[in-house]
Amino acid sequence: MNIRVLYFATYKQKIGKSEEQFTFEQPLNVGQFKQFLRDRYPELALDFSSILVSVNKEFAFDEDLIQDGAEVAIFPPVSGGNEAMPTILELTEQVFDIDQVLKRLVRPTTGGSCVFVGFVRQVTERKRPVETSYLEYEAYEAMAIEKMRQVAEEIRQRWPLVEGVAIIQRLGHLDPGTPTILVACTAAHRDQGIFEAARYGIDRVKEIVPVWKKEVGAKGEYWVEGEYIPKKGE
Repeated sequence: MNIRVLYFATYKQKIGKSEEQFTFEQPLNVGQFKQFLRDRYPELALDFSSILVSVNKEFAFDEDLIQDGAEVAIFPPVSGGNEAMPTILELTEQVFDIDQVLKRLVRPTTGGSCVFVGFVRQVTERKRPVETSYLEYEAYEAMAIEKMRQVAEEIRQRWPLVEGVAIIQRLGHLDPGTPTILVACTAAHRDQGIFEAARYGIDRVKEIVPVWKKEVGAKGEYWVEGEYIPKKGE
């Protein structure tokens, strides 16, 4: 399939052209196309946390399919307003690059970051060691992104000097030693709450973001369930 892509404002300046033509073997959705652009221009550290996409002159979202012959436009939010603090909220089957994530979070005033990354354990100590062959992650994706956004807002309410917040959750098949989740916070100084905020972020994600994992090993497989029951209003 063939599509025409138009770039405006920030993205036109960064990519250095106003339009491109692309050919793909099969249709893809908007989220997949944004990942394609990240992979095509890795040196630009493109920030898609606030990007707007239209397909055939209608606003489009990550799950929307792009069909053959479509005109796709890439642009930032329209008009002015206050400079938004960088926020990255993603569910992905792709490996995340910590350096690229931090590039997307850093502002001119940023002086420090705290990053938590979770991994798939090969051996879990319970009553006796349990060996894991792999984990399978799935999510209620639309709700998960909204709850990630809630966690980011809670962080900024509790630690107002925090600048950037990133929450990235891997989905799908993940082998031992593979990163599963990233929570990162940035600020002007290390003593402005980034350590506490990152710890709060991962704990809160585990409580209210609807993501589940299936643990697969030599002795079978089972879905790991938590114990926290959200309260009304969460």
